[in-house]
Amino acid sequence: MDFQLADRLYLRVFEEDNMMLSGELTENIVITGKEGLEELHRTSFYGRPKGDSLELSLTESAYLIYMKKITVKCAGEELDFEQFFIRASNIVKNFELFYIVYKDLRGRGYYVQPSDIGFRVYPRGGHPGKTPAQYLVFVTSERIPLLVSTLNKHLDNSDNKKKRLILAIVDEESDITHYEVKKLIPSGSSVLKPKTLHSVVTLLEDRCMVWEPDESNMLHKEGFFGKPMDEGHLQLSLVESCYLLNNGIMEIEKRNHEKLGFAEFSDIATRIESDFMIKYKVYEKLRKSGLVPKTGFKFGTHFRVYRSFDSISHSDYLVHAISHDHIFSLQQVSRAVRLANSVKKEMIYAVVSDRIDFIVLGRVRL
Repeated sequence: MDFQLADRLYLRVFEEDNMMLSGELTENIVITGKEGLEELHRTSFYGRPKGDSLELSLTESAYLIYMKKITVKCAGEELDFEQFFIRASNIVKNFELFYIVYKDLRGRGYYVQPSDIGFRVYPRGGHPGKTPAQYLVFVTSERIPLLVSTLNKHLDNSDNKKKRLILAIVDEESDITHYEVKKLIPSGSSVLKPKTLHSVVTLLEDRCMVWEPDESNMLHKEGFFGKPMDEGHLQLSLVESCYLLNNGIMEIEKRNHEKLGFAEFSDIATRIESDFMIKYKVYEKLRKSGLVPKTGFKFGTHFRVYRSFDSISHSDYLVHAISHDHIFSLQQVSRAVRLANSVKKEMIYAVVSDRIDFIVLGRVRL
């Protein structure tokens, strides 16, 4: 039986018989008697059975009080919805966020159980005891900064449990936006090995110039490196130049003809861009994975990325390089994901530590 239909039937019975189940608030749970097992858990999968009683979370209890399915007492005093809600908010930080998300999920036809980060959500047609949960839902507010380390921990947890991780972000008007978070191992088919240049490339202010026409054309046509300034002269970005230098494809010198090694060049580039080495590591990883990264400035990211050199007219990903201790502003994430979706690309954050993890964030409808 559909749980919403069951809810309506039981609510009608309770109203007709002028009776409701009773529960007792004890620390951070509400406990009902044996009747709760039959009326709440076996039909609509609220709570967790424990012996002859049923344990309800504070979120479930607030919802059931609102639905007029239970009454809750504490030290002999019956609590109305407002009194219970305020007490619960003193016990659980940001309780109102959990309630908003729980009520929304139940209203959408999902069976929901509490988890350590928010909720376990079962697929449509499934329920506890019949099917495993499909989602782990992490509940947060648009105002709460999100640490990359926290997101990675939740991702590892959801992967270990073979669940899909969902961010349920509640804005200041209590609207909810859902984002699916997953890890990706990006790969492409453009493993390119340009020939070694015979001429020397010049570092100007914040880019390098290839002066020899044939070599300029070769780099651009065979690897989509740089952008032609005119016919025969190629401009290379700092990150492209560093990659080609580090891979022995070309030599770089200053305007005074002083040669630059990788360390000297990357030091200069870091003085120009403070996050240069993070960008470089991601760029190098993408190139070695057969992908073609180009500047993503127009999209507000570090790179737009192509999976194939043959389909260079439309990029597949937007990639932004961040450090392992980065703190997300969820408002910035919302803007980035919305823009990526609007131009039919995936938004990827490349997290740089002793390795590089690629985290995809995409908006979903539950």
